[in-house]
Amino acid sequence: MLNRLDRLLIDPPVLNITGIARFGVEFFWFGIKELRACLFAGLFFITIFCVPHGGMFGISRYDLLLFIALTIQFAMVAAKLETWDEIKAITLFHLLGFGLELFKTSSAIGSWHYPENGWSKIGGVPLFSGFMYAAVGSYIIQCWRLFDLKIRHHPPLPLAALLALALYANFFTHHYINDYRWYIAAVALGMYARCTVIFTPYDRSYRMPLLVAFILIGFFIWLAENLGTFFGVWRYPNQLGAWATVHVGKWGAWSLLVMMTFTITLFLKDIKKRIHIAQ
Repeated sequence: MLNRLDRLLIDPPVLNITGIARFGVEFFWFGIKELRACLFAGLFFITIFCVPHGGMFGISRYDLLLFIALTIQFAMVAAKLETWDEIKAITLFHLLGFGLELFKTSSAIGSWHYPENGWSKIGGVPLFSGFMYAAVGSYIIQCWRLFDLKIRHHPPLPLAALLALALYANFFTHHYINDYRWYIAAVALGMYARCTVIFTPYDRSYRMPLLVAFILIGFFIWLAENLGTFFGVWRYPNQLGAWATVHVGKWGAWSLLVMMTFTITLFLKDIKKRIHIAQ
């Protein structure tokens, strides 16, 4: 059962308006739904920026961030802002992200590192880090419901799943063999060239190329990553002496990761639909 706010957002009152007033209402409602979809991600990243380096109350920053992230997540479930099905999907994103973090921060790879101590670190990676990936999954899942997303001309799901799998594998294998991410991006460009996403801010539907949505979301995640490294939550090797902006190539990597997250969400929805049909 949805909470009262989500019911209002999904089924707003009918307004017989046109022109500039109509545009204003649609734009305002779009912003409200975006804020609602970003609720977990927003609260989580605000927490990251507000908790001081040394932690609080004798608790390290990384341990506090884990506790606060879990508290936000369970509070959202209790308030019916997220369902248990959505929590299961978000947990999957957390595990995928944490696995990637473990590999990237290992001594053999050293792509980035977490410099502070904490009881909740495993293999040098704090458990809260998986929530940074889960936040992306939470945002996409919430957008799907709030904006009543519909997809046109989506590539066959098995092909999209294979592409997502190749992308995830490339994050690991490019340290040992060639980096094929831009080849994967070229394939994605061809596969998703005709694909559009239809979304409803208020009560009228609009459409956007799905690739543009991936790129825009990736850009805002890249901005958040710059803030995260600026506040020293994690650091890339080139930021150890003095802070520098995260390489713009990470924007492309995040856009591809958003595509992967979107595909996983669609795949899970397809499985759930088949289960319901079987029942």
